[in-house]
Amino acid sequence: MSALPFVFTSPYILFGLLALPAIWWLLRLTPPRPKAEVFPPLKILATVLKREETPSKSPWWLTLLRMALAAAVIFALADPVVNPRNNSIAGTGPLVLVVDNSWASATDWERRVATAQALIGDAERADRPVSISFTADVEHDAVPATTAVALDKLAAAKPKPLVPDRVRTAEAITEALNGAPPGTLAYIADGVATAQDENAMRTLASLSPAEFRIVKGDGKSIAAITGASNNADAMSVTLSRLDTAEAARLTVNAQDGQGRILANGIANFAPGAAETTATVEAPFELRNDFARLSLEGVSTAGAVHLLDDGFRRRRVALLAGETGNDFQPLLQPLYYISRALQPFADLIPQRQADLAQAIPEILQSNPSVIVMADIGRLPQETYEPMQRWLAGGGTLIRFAGPRLAAAPADDPLVPVTLRQGERALGGALSWAEPQPLADFPNFGAFAGMPKADGVLVKRQVLAEPTPDLAERTWASLADGTPLVTTRNVEAGRIVLFHVSAEASWSDLPISGHFVDMLRRIVQLSKAGGASANANAPAAALPPFRLLTAEGALSAEIGTARPLEMRAGQPPRTGFDNPPGLYGTEDGFVALNLLPAGATLRPLDTSAAGVSTTSEALIGETAKSLRPALFIAAFLMLIADSLIVLFMNGAFARLPKARSATAATMLLALGAFAAMSPTDARADDPKPGDEQIFERLDTTHLAYVRTGEDDVDRISEQGLQGLSEFLTWRTTLEPGQPVGLDISKDELSFYPIIYWPVSASAPMPSSAAISRIDAYMRAGGTVLFDTRDQFSSLDTGATGPNGERLQAILANIDIPPLEPVPEDHVLTRSFYLLTNFPGRYNGSPLWVESRQGAAKTTSGLSSSGDGVTPIMITGNDFAGAWAVDPQGAPVLPTVPPDEMQREHAFRSGVNIMMYMLTGNYKADQVHVPALLERLGQ
Repeated sequence: MSALPFVFTSPYILFGLLALPAIWWLLRLTPPRPKAEVFPPLKILATVLKREETPSKSPWWLTLLRMALAAAVIFALADPVVNPRNNSIAGTGPLVLVVDNSWASATDWERRVATAQALIGDAERADRPVSISFTADVEHDAVPATTAVALDKLAAAKPKPLVPDRVRTAEAITEALNGAPPGTLAYIADGVATAQDENAMRTLASLSPAEFRIVKGDGKSIAAITGASNNADAMSVTLSRLDTAEAARLTVNAQDGQGRILANGIANFAPGAAETTATVEAPFELRNDFARLSLEGVSTAGAVHLLDDGFRRRRVALLAGETGNDFQPLLQPLYYISRALQPFADLIPQRQADLAQAIPEILQSNPSVIVMADIGRLPQETYEPMQRWLAGGGTLIRFAGPRLAAAPADDPLVPVTLRQGERALGGALSWAEPQPLADFPNFGAFAGMPKADGVLVKRQVLAEPTPDLAERTWASLADGTPLVTTRNVEAGRIVLFHVSAEASWSDLPISGHFVDMLRRIVQLSKAGGASANANAPAAALPPFRLLTAEGALSAEIGTARPLEMRAGQPPRTGFDNPPGLYGTEDGFVALNLLPAGATLRPLDTSAAGVSTTSEALIGETAKSLRPALFIAAFLMLIADSLIVLFMNGAFARLPKARSATAATMLLALGAFAAMSPTDARADDPKPGDEQIFERLDTTHLAYVRTGEDDVDRISEQGLQGLSEFLTWRTTLEPGQPVGLDISKDELSFYPIIYWPVSASAPMPSSAAISRIDAYMRAGGTVLFDTRDQFSSLDTGATGPNGERLQAILANIDIPPLEPVPEDHVLTRSFYLLTNFPGRYNGSPLWVESRQGAAKTTSGLSSSGDGVTPIMITGNDFAGAWAVDPQGAPVLPTVPPDEMQREHAFRSGVNIMMYMLTGNYKADQVHVPALLERLGQ
């Protein structure tokens, strides 16, 4: 950056200012006075005619105006530039740009782009190639190229909701340069440290650049939510920030699934503090409706903390066979259970000693979990409502004791068949010693927990050996006897601890493992009680909603892979699993950007081992004052002309001219009124006819408006891009794309309708689907695009958008479908194609099966011209076609490949030509003529 506030691009023109005194002298020059001769007739005429005087010299203020005009022109030609940039590229090698496009760069991304553009402009003036890489991208093309290519990559880049992988980027740059040292290596960093920074900085420093720059923002707006805990009376939220210089105050908003703010809390950062805790107070029922936490005024993925069913507090009802002695609380059967569950569950105490009254009263509150401590036989009338509650999704946790040991063996509310009595380990009458716990198995609720060392069991109830006993055992003793068993009852679950809930039978209730075991079991229950619809966690959960870098949930899943759930290992974000919700709308798991307890630390560049130059992001870009000076000179010229006309009396005759002009206008208006008809014609067009004539006059591409702004905008931009491509490459010149409301707009005007399927959009009504059915039966075609790349009609592996498509097509009698065959008309209707990619290239294009269409009795089939009434893809055609008003692509292809975008446009051309010409090019009549021309 230059130290001067402005410079002149052509300073030599300023020598023209030396001519200003000469111009002043010429403007002030007075001609010699003419000699006066006495001639009597002139005196007579002077008394008749009005004398008009001409000044002998111009006034000083007019001369000053003309001098200012001349100076403005001279300054404009010299081209002054405010905030100029000097050519700051060092060395002779290429410019290497490393840009953090992580979540922390979303707050000032435009300034980062402007900084990179300025550096690329310096490289262009120095005629240097540019290598540009983005640390949050999956793939890197770091080979130095022209500045135009670098600007295209920069325009296509955007922040990602990920932590930057700087080591991977540095290795890619090293491989691309292949030993050639760069000139200037500029690292536009987000300022947030990661675990691999030291290795990344050393790798970049090993390139031996002539200059190593570190460009960072101030970091004042970078803050993140690093954890949340739903406590008994309020929600505790942990926050971290990057800039700790001053005190800060942030607001934490708790929102429901529709984005409405239900509660908020205040987070106060003390000077020098990087972490703090905020409290969000709300009733238990309201806290269970929280779907996300966000920082007000901070739009990043780190400032959003997603919540799932596992975060909600459960209602846990406590029942005991005896109340115990209040003077000896440690001997009460529910004492250790309530102490273990109270921090993360809302407890419902037993208000009635009579179980026949207590159980129905508890079931009315619809708890998620019921804990029974040493209850043997239940009242007979309570078994049926308990079993209904279990079948609806309830979780029953039972603890052994003398009463359960004496209960009948056919009790339906125990997970396994129990032997009568209990087993005593140790003591004067027993040869066996107290048994420790064995390692927890790799399945069940306790998978991944460390071994409970130091816990001894002195007494237990035994289970009858059965073939499935091992599968039902979640924990066992060292001798192999079960300690915790379970059994699923339809949607519910029964869990039995084969020891008592107090410390008389074992040391388990007074150990820390007891708290963890109860917490895991409670978290497996359904948050809303037995009536909640939640599925058991799956081994791999498909992406449902993903978080953008700006902190918004989107149905665009891109290349995200299913989330692998491993026991004992919390999932982490990465390129394959960006933050968001994984699962389905019936049940999902929240994957947040930062792990629990993470702390934001400033980036340490000292590990590079070489001298670096620190800079701030660019502020105001260089601006030329030439246009403003030319405009000022032009305005002064107009003012000078008006002044001269006024001094010469030109405006003295203005009223007459104004009167003549007004009369002329009145005559014109009268003539127009005379020619206009007095009565409207009977056949005037009706409202809406003009739009119908416009639709019939030109071919328009149409898309279905889903109601989601992002999806509809991409659809419109995509069809606009395809229309422009058709205009350039074919004789077809489509009009502007049309967004359709399929529930009321006329559909028959359009040969094809593009439908971007979105699981988060409202489900179309049955009447709207019937109109689409009628449109396809009448010869129209609908192109369904799930935009998820993984849609597969033959394997059944579909994502949320694919499931929504299945729901839409469930009420439409569609013909049999098949992927486009190699000899289909679509492969040669204009271009010769072998596949039909879009933004992705992983899904086939499904069309009506030609073999099946001839045999099916479906009323929906291709018309006489052989055009399929339905097409299905997952490749996101509109995403590949979408262009902005300047014609630049809006979204990058996956993987980034401009040839794939070209093939996507060609696929759109073939589809349109196929829609407009049908099976014309498949007509065998033309084969001899084509063969003859090929022979020539």
